[in-house]
Amino acid sequence: MALLQLTGIEKRFGATVALAGVDLAIQAGEVHALIGENGAGKTTLLNIVAGLLRPDAGEIRGESAVAYIHQELALCPHLPVAENILLGDEPTSHGWLRREEMLERAAALLDEFGRSDINPRARTGALSLADQQVVEICRALSSDAQIILMDEPTSSLQRANVERLFRLIGQLRDRGIAIIYISHFLEEVREIAGRYTVLRDGSTVGSGDLKSVTDDQLIAMMVGREWQPAESRLYVAPALNRRDVVLSFGNLQLRRGEILGIAGLIGSGRTEFLRHLFAALPSAGYLSEDRKREGLALQLSIADNVTMSRLSKCARWGWLNLRLQSQQTEDVMRTLRVKAAGPRSRVFRLSGGNQQKVAVGRLLYQDADILLLDEPARGIDIGSKADIFREIEKLAASGKAIVMVSSYLPELFAVCHRIAVMTRGRLSPARPVSDWTPESVMQVAVG
Repeated sequence: MALLQLTGIEKRFGATVALAGVDLAIQAGEVHALIGENGAGKTTLLNIVAGLLRPDAGEIRGESAVAYIHQELALCPHLPVAENILLGDEPTSHGWLRREEMLERAAALLDEFGRSDINPRARTGALSLADQQVVEICRALSSDAQIILMDEPTSSLQRANVERLFRLIGQLRDRGIAIIYISHFLEEVREIAGRYTVLRDGSTVGSGDLKSVTDDQLIAMMVGREWQPAESRLYVAPALNRRDVVLSFGNLQLRRGEILGIAGLIGSGRTEFLRHLFAALPSAGYLSEDRKREGLALQLSIADNVTMSRLSKCARWGWLNLRLQSQQTEDVMRTLRVKAAGPRSRVFRLSGGNQQKVAVGRLLYQDADILLLDEPARGIDIGSKADIFREIEKLAASGKAIVMVSSYLPELFAVCHRIAVMTRGRLSPARPVSDWTPESVMQVAVG
């Protein structure tokens, strides 16, 4: 008998149909991959399983304690790490918090994850995004849950932490705990999961044993058509011309029409480097790796977010032309295939991947000559990545100069013309992609 059985689950948000009939069966002691494009309904489904949303129709069978690791971090940044990890389960005595016991329990969980270097007394908001992700994972591990929901839990983790997480998942599975796992990386899904369910447009379109399907078959189910891998890059950056150099920074030169990739481990200084460039180049366009805290105004509409850095383009005589703003935003939404009811939809109602597209859309609208992109494809499905990277190549072909940070080496090798590697705050010389291999990049990255 299934630990959890969902049949015909439906959910609407106004005119938007989020789920249109989802079936899902979860067994004890299994890792079940939930796969689908951005906006397919994956996160909405997890919110229903967690009890955060009520379905409009359908049946749910099974009563189990559930822990949820959110794609967008759900932490209290002003509280210490220990209080976030044990939030709602703090040890108390006669109404008083047993602080030392709480610190010990939090430290034990961090140590179990292999991150004893994180101080349980530290303020959570002062940690890096990757370390905050570890805190979120440890909080889920602290609960006595029979089902753990993981929505892109590795999106901000470097490989060493991913391997630690996978070892822990294996231990939880062996203890009979069920895990529903969302990831856009199919190789990651195959590494950790045994069974899968594919959602498309809010409905279940396939499920079964992962060993019985190929990646192309999974992608075809996700996008609703036979998958055609992207062709090799047709655009080649122009030969270096002194007149084309738009930026010289130490041993780095950036030229018009070039996509320069910055590789390196999380914490190596990649993000800080981009921020320094942005501070020195006020006319550049910058995409933050943290869309929730820095990249978007979540309470505002898609139109306001897309146009806010260049309102003059949709204004007349100092007044904002709302019709023109909506028309221009619709053009950006079509280009990036943003799934939403319209340009006036609030950004916080979108899936994480569609929020990322809106952040990228603002840069397209801004039309800056130099673009600084920090993890532009974070939390993006395969089809949407192709859309975004195609636009990045178009921008380069039009003469834009682009610096792109990514933790995922295949992205850098597929999109960039040259790659430089950041190690402990130092940037290596940039070399053509053909001069690098994934192994040589990692050798430089680890110093």
